[in-house]
Amino acid sequence: MKKRVVGIAASIAMLAVAVGVPRGAVAQERQELVWGPCEGAASVAGAVSAPAGRADNQMECATVRVPLDYANPQQTIGIALNRIRGKATHDRLGALLVNPGGPGASGRDLVKGVAAGLPEGLADRFDVIGFDPRGVGASEPALRCVDPERYYEAPRPDQVPATRRDEGVLIARARKYAQACGERWSWMLPHMTTENSARDMDVIREALGESKISFLGYSYGTYLGAVYATLFPDRLKRLVLDSVVDPRGIWYRSNLDQSIAFQDRHEDFLKWIARHNPVYRLGATERAVSFAWDAMRDRLADRPAGGVVGPSELDDVYTLGGYSDAIWPQLAKAFSAYVKKGEATPLVNTYRKHAVNDAKDENSYAVYLAVQCRDAAWPRDWARWRTDMTKANARAPFLTWPNAWYNAPCAFWPQQAGSPVRIRDSAELPPVLLIQGERDAATPYAGAVRMRALFHRSRLLAVPGGNHGVALNGNACVDRRLAAYLRDGTLPGARQAPSGAPDARCPGIPAPVPVVAPATVRVPAGHTAGRGDRSR
Repeated sequence: MKKRVVGIAASIAMLAVAVGVPRGAVAQERQELVWGPCEGAASVAGAVSAPAGRADNQMECATVRVPLDYANPQQTIGIALNRIRGKATHDRLGALLVNPGGPGASGRDLVKGVAAGLPEGLADRFDVIGFDPRGVGASEPALRCVDPERYYEAPRPDQVPATRRDEGVLIARARKYAQACGERWSWMLPHMTTENSARDMDVIREALGESKISFLGYSYGTYLGAVYATLFPDRLKRLVLDSVVDPRGIWYRSNLDQSIAFQDRHEDFLKWIARHNPVYRLGATERAVSFAWDAMRDRLADRPAGGVVGPSELDDVYTLGGYSDAIWPQLAKAFSAYVKKGEATPLVNTYRKHAVNDAKDENSYAVYLAVQCRDAAWPRDWARWRTDMTKANARAPFLTWPNAWYNAPCAFWPQQAGSPVRIRDSAELPPVLLIQGERDAATPYAGAVRMRALFHRSRLLAVPGGNHGVALNGNACVDRRLAAYLRDGTLPGARQAPSGAPDARCPGIPAPVPVVAPATVRVPAGHTAGRGDRSR
């Protein structure tokens, strides 16, 4: 989109760019938010299952206008907000903004879960604020690039190419998606960055009338929070980063690391099945179960289950097991039924429940790519991708190629990439609480250690296991530490030497046990991986 040069306002914007104003905002008049009833009930994707109470409070919604381009702020876009207001009339702690990850996930879907999950006396002191980042959900405009029914029609081509011809089909698919986004959104794609979303957060803060805000971010939301902390360190009261993105790997490198970590989690799943061989009868060793897995995937390539679950759909379903082991019994049951009894129905039902993509998922994917492809440079030479993925696939065959194709449109993205914000500390920042699963696949543990090194007053609270999104998801020890920090800034433990050791630990949630009937699965906060999320 061409920038309009209009009188003094444009001159001020150009001057701000020229002198490098660190907080980038050309002064905007404070907006008066108009809160009202929300249209329809917001789903709580990945939110905690908590007792009724705070979650039943009246939800209010509003829209705030933010500049499309902060260097030239005449044109604005809408950011959709919702909130649950605290009941307290004194000792209030202000606004707690929440973000579940993505990029591309709706923060409005997280508000009820957070408000219900915090202890009542603490929750009443916060206004819990959700927002759909630019391009997402109810924000206007919402990015959509293709017809989801056609794009996700199952079975899709196998994401693990056996030949160069197979690879060419997948390259064409990625290129076509990138072109479709460019044709529809050429005016908006240049402004789809994490930095701009962080600046949008500060507009929200100002519109709320708060001098400081608190922030709880999961997954990609940890990077968004770190960018906000870098740009506006004096405007934070509390900062919680749960399941932490590696700030040094934005984004190509971090996806390669992620594929390796998902292999480890997949192997954890196979070992768990082997330990319960009397139930699933897929083998008493990881090697035997792995053989059964490969045989199932090969068979689905020739004969998709129910005509819809081929190898790519299988990958989508079982990637969810890398995010949460709560679903392992359900996944293992479908796996066993297919291999041992030839029953396709449990596999198809699991796919339909967890991995069928719709218009909301395509919106999330479009924003995911728009942000990641714009935030930082990706290789434009496909030969580099092929070399890197071939090498990684030898070590990590479970997700390397599926993850590559999920991100492949960035190789053909119509908008030139920028440079990621360099995360840095500040004496104005409050102490920071980092929470991390030690075998988290989506955001590997090493990223949390690197983030801690950047924020010198931070503390890292670790838990065993690989569940992604730890706080307010059933771990009472973690939730107590979170509540103490939000209440008065108390951090757990003592700062460790610069090694991989955490500053404090909590016990993990016990491993799941096999069940006969499908269990209700609580997806970790901010997680949409069962619908194809390969990111945070």
